[in-house]
Amino acid sequence: MAAAGEHHVLMTGPPGCGKSMLAESFPSILPPLTKEARLEIIALHQLSGIHYPNTNIPPFRNPHHSASGISIIGGGTYPKPGEISLAHRGVLFLDEIAEFPKKTLDMLRQPFESGKITISRTHAILTYPASFILLAAMNPCPCGYAGSNTHYCTCTQRQAQNYQNKISGPLRDRFDIRLTIKPVTLDRETSKEEVSSFVVKSRVEAARNRQYERYGKEICNSRVSYDILQKTSPLTQEQQKAIHQLSTKKNWSNRTQIKIIRLARTISDLEGNTTITDQSISEA
Repeated sequence: MAAAGEHHVLMTGPPGCGKSMLAESFPSILPPLTKEARLEIIALHQLSGIHYPNTNIPPFRNPHHSASGISIIGGGTYPKPGEISLAHRGVLFLDEIAEFPKKTLDMLRQPFESGKITISRTHAILTYPASFILLAAMNPCPCGYAGSNTHYCTCTQRQAQNYQNKISGPLRDRFDIRLTIKPVTLDRETSKEEVSSFVVKSRVEAARNRQYERYGKEICNSRVSYDILQKTSPLTQEQQKAIHQLSTKKNWSNRTQIKIIRLARTISDLEGNTTITDQSISEA
């Protein structure tokens, strides 16, 4: 779903449960880059003085949590693109996101919404593209083992809550998908339902093509304006009423309601439906 609709994902789970492995294999299910996208990426890397191989694979950037805000967002005395721009048209993976400075994380809110970052300095005001899929991973608490069946958590409830609060509410609200990852044993039987990345990639490409055809340009459900989303995929009165009632009960913000609709549209695209179905809304 995240690959098909370019939705941001927050993964929470204990150490060793596979969060990093999932993120690093994520580009393997993304559609190949178009010629225009490749030229954009090469240009951004040249501005940063970094060589980018002429490949169809979307970029994958994985900055360490000790990286400075300027290196991630971009800037400097003579502004250069940061990690978020180097991840343009690809994936930005923030492992242990709670360890990043809060100021740096809050600066991500602008590119989350607009797909670009504006840097103002004495010498220049520059705008760089920064349209990426954010994959973030974090532990549930400082020791990492809250809710684990194999390790004892040594953190107090207050410590765990303070750790979770390192990600501000507005930033957390911008993640379309939040996953709780549980560890799996390597000796379990292989399920017959498991599919390869090649098969998943073909489903993602088909869903992306449906979106491009519907909107008339290369834009996905997570980024298209809400007005266009409403015009091209209107909800029925019953669907609107159901979402409103549930949102009132759960105290969801308007942003959360819109993200549910965007995610439901992506689920319907993966299933090949021209309209948003009741089942996709329930799943979203």
